[in-house]
Amino acid sequence: MVRPNGGWTVKRRAGRATLATMTAAAAVLTPIAVSAPATADPVGFSKTTLHFQVLVGPNRDEPCDVIGDVYKPDSASASNRVPAVLTTNGFGGSKNDQAGIASFLASRGYAVLAYSGLGFGGSGCKIHLDDPDYDGRAASELVSFLGGGDGMAFADPAHTVPVPGLDYVVQDATAHHGQAEADDPRVGMVGGSYGGSVQFAAASVDPRIDTIIPMITWNDLSYSLAPNGTAQTTGVSTSVPGASKVLWTLTFGAVGVTNPRAEGYVSDPARALGCPNFANTACPALAQSAVQGYPDPGSVDFLRRSSVVSYADRVRIPVLLMQGQQDTLFDLNESKATFETLQAQGNDVKMIWHSWGHSDLTPAEGEINMKDPNPDTQYETGRMVDWFDHYLKDSGVDTGPVFSYFRSWVDYTGNAAPAYAESWDVTVGRDYSLYLSGDGALTDRLDGIVPAVRTLNTLPGGLPTDREAPDTRPDNPAPQGVVPGTVVEWSSGSLDAPLDVVGAPTLDVRVTAAPAVAGVEDAVVVFAKLYDVAPDGTDTLINGQVAPVRIVAPGEPVQVTMPAIVHRFDEGHRVRLEVSGGDPSFRGGLVPHQVTIAAGDPGQVLVLPVTGS
Repeated sequence: MVRPNGGWTVKRRAGRATLATMTAAAAVLTPIAVSAPATADPVGFSKTTLHFQVLVGPNRDEPCDVIGDVYKPDSASASNRVPAVLTTNGFGGSKNDQAGIASFLASRGYAVLAYSGLGFGGSGCKIHLDDPDYDGRAASELVSFLGGGDGMAFADPAHTVPVPGLDYVVQDATAHHGQAEADDPRVGMVGGSYGGSVQFAAASVDPRIDTIIPMITWNDLSYSLAPNGTAQTTGVSTSVPGASKVLWTLTFGAVGVTNPRAEGYVSDPARALGCPNFANTACPALAQSAVQGYPDPGSVDFLRRSSVVSYADRVRIPVLLMQGQQDTLFDLNESKATFETLQAQGNDVKMIWHSWGHSDLTPAEGEINMKDPNPDTQYETGRMVDWFDHYLKDSGVDTGPVFSYFRSWVDYTGNAAPAYAESWDVTVGRDYSLYLSGDGALTDRLDGIVPAVRTLNTLPGGLPTDREAPDTRPDNPAPQGVVPGTVVEWSSGSLDAPLDVVGAPTLDVRVTAAPAVAGVEDAVVVFAKLYDVAPDGTDTLINGQVAPVRIVAPGEPVQVTMPAIVHRFDEGHRVRLEVSGGDPSFRGGLVPHQVTIAAGDPGQVLVLPVTGS
């Protein structure tokens, strides 16, 4: 803290490193010949755009038009069948976003269907947030097409020129529930974010899908949009809602409503009725959460219905999870929650924590390039190829370690493999305890703590109490500062050696305030943050991560699970914990509180999962 400025205290901050079809009669369809990207023994392929009439909804009686591109390897035929991959876009995208990965897989002998998800990129119907009854069923219909099913593919948007199902994809005798199913192809799925969650939704309703590779996606959408760092029940799910991510929620709404553009609403006016381009339950859920600061029980139920946490027991296939460290939307805790659920029920599941995510979509050198994938020079591309070759081609290739994570502090050139640590367990760190002393110190010595009470204030209406870069782009420069009296902090001494943290820090504290009268509505909401402080005093909010904490029973001990990180505190740096009364990326508590935090006893402790000696 260096000087007051218009009621704010200015702090020095460091910038953070950033982060859809097949052949038919020649008179009707002419596939586009495409040259294969550079790869080992590539094959040529062709691409054809088709329209699919899919039936979705709880009763499978709501028709939707889905547009997609089929990539057919030149070597594929009825006598030389190949496995298939289904892929779709992230939120606000289209089938075209998948062209790079689709072309790459086709060049390696996979039939690929890249399609635009419901409500996006030329496909009809509304956005249902990857609800299994809608988005899952739509994907399942496309699986039938890949398996040779007729009656759903057409050469035109009006669905007047039918195209038969594919006759060149490998067929499976039994599905993953042990029974024979019609039109059962050997098929996997891959995609990120919204295109990651749909894989779980599809697998939960279709046992014909053989394996999936979801990237940067959610476990519980109610946590993603309104996380609470305490009151966990299962994984990241909580019994008490947290604080709404206002910027992310507004971004979702704006992108979803505007994506069809004028021509989309003109061609299908029903999409403009009720909640524009969203399922009618979505608008009140998102708006209520943004205005009130937390989702009500009905909104939580709606969001969880579209989350793997609600139906993971129906997903019984091999899963390779990829999640991003630079991600303030779907954090690392979500992938760990999904991993642990799948592992506990016996799935073959592995996980990668890569550098990039929604906060910074630029991978580190040698991780992955979705526009130009290369398994020889890109670590994640290599892992994806090995996974599909193993489960879809029965190649027997090793699929890699159970858990691997990117370390930004490791020097390397080319393929990022040297920067990835590997483990056969997802819990890799040992506990390192730093006690909260009343004098503002973080110390690992019990005899070094001083008892005292620290006090902060929250503002009315959930207003922010500090100025940070937005969580949608935490690397962006922004004027920084805090409202005096709204933050308390604790700092360690300068480190004698590097300290590597891998996993979710936890914070045990006792917070006291006026008791909540209306329960969740007037509960205390504070925000826990972890900073890396350089020798010159410049501090960095690690990966832009913030842990909101909504406390309905102040005075009782609270354990806060903070977002997981992979971070090195260098020698000479300090660890700083901050608890604030507000944050500009969230809607805080509506009722102001004076909050006291007891410090100076062994029960008030920050625990870091650290690796190394």
